[in-house]
Amino acid sequence: MFPEVLEFHVAGYVNDFINWLLHSFSGGFDSISASISYVLMAIGSGLSAIPWWGYILFVGVLAWVVNKKISSAVFLALMPMIIGMFGLWDLAIDTLAVIITAVFLSLFMGIPTGILMAQIDRARSIMTPILDGMQTMPSFVYLIPAMMFFGLGKVPAVFATLIYSMPPVIRLTNLGIRQVPKATQEAALAYGATKWQLLKEVRIPLAMPNIMAGINQTTMMALAMVVVCSMIGARGLGQEVLLSINRIDVGHGFESGFSIVILAIVIDRITQGFARRWEPNKR
Repeated sequence: MFPEVLEFHVAGYVNDFINWLLHSFSGGFDSISASISYVLMAIGSGLSAIPWWGYILFVGVLAWVVNKKISSAVFLALMPMIIGMFGLWDLAIDTLAVIITAVFLSLFMGIPTGILMAQIDRARSIMTPILDGMQTMPSFVYLIPAMMFFGLGKVPAVFATLIYSMPPVIRLTNLGIRQVPKATQEAALAYGATKWQLLKEVRIPLAMPNIMAGINQTTMMALAMVVVCSMIGARGLGQEVLLSINRIDVGHGFESGFSIVILAIVIDRITQGFARRWEPNKR
């Protein structure tokens, strides 16, 4: 038994810090929540306005563009129809809106952060332990600050998904830029390229396979948070899985879970196809 005299709890200090943040910056959190809600509503409205057959056509065209295989395009295009056959189409659109919003914000903040880490070693030294913590922390833990700062619903779901899914694109952007051959960079500088031109015209284009792989991984990790985020009131397919667990409804749980798998497969194949198109031997 560990001696009680050596125990030291930080829970009270953490709670006091959270309460101070909420008291001092409640207006800022409300503004962030309103902004995320606006983006969510805009994306959700746009997705809802598209007819079901429009998604089938869109997925088929994208799959053909990236793979140039009719059989693959037809297979990926028909897979979302299974979601509609299960009667879960509207919930899938809700899930897709949360994922797109979270991934968009992750890329908006993650890619510039990865570029900064590649350009400045001190930034990499500071960000590396933070990213380690973000990736090793259990995903359920992210629900606590999300719920504290933004309440219940889709906004905290986006916030929790954002924290969980952003590290891959940061790391792979940094890695891709740092792996650009030095000989290529020296040649560009010898021809008179500035540092900005070197980054824009040489380093980022050559790092695009890694950046696209980061986008793929970020999207997949965002999908992995679908069921977890349903615990704080996010609607969608994750909520159906959670309800099925509570009701021990194996059949409905299978339909909901398989629908999430379908979304993951379609998005994964398309994003991987775009990543392959950026490989040097494919361009």
